Amino acid sequence: MAAKDKLSKAEQAAKAAQNNPYIQRLIEDDDLRSSLLAAYGAARNAYGRMSNGKPASKALFEDRKLQNELKSAVSALKDASSSLREPPKRSRRKGGIGRSLLLLGVGGLLAFAFSEGLRSKVLDLLFGAEEEFDYSSTTTPVTPAPEPVAGG
Repeated sequence: MAAKDKLSKAEQAAKAAQNNPYIQRLIEDDDLRSSLLAAYGAARNAYGRMSNGKPASKALFEDRKLQNELKSAVSALKDASSSLREPPKRSRRKGGIGRSLLLLGVGGLLAFAFSEGLRSKVLDLLFGAEEEFDYSSTTTPVTPAPEPVAGG
């Protein structure tokens, strides 16, 4: 019977956690989780510095590293608190117009690289149409001078 009681208590706790908006927010919000983890880490480091054998008052007033750890813990807790007070951010699709422009640019470069017709049209637009040029020489070829024969 005790196992059933424990199971029903666990089920009730799970349902309560599922309906709790703060727990749901903690599960869904990456910024909130990172703020809480940063606060925990800084507080743990500060506790380790305070419990090194010095009197607590002396450590608080003289240990700069301890002061910095406490400041970062407080800052992280403020961030977590403000994150909880704000409404949850709507998830946006990543990229937006910047991603679309990048894909359009890459596609244009690939089309330009692999399509000779497109390449010639773009070059004609940029530099003007290519004129046909037939080369005809107006000079006569120079005849080479005879080479001296080496005789023995």
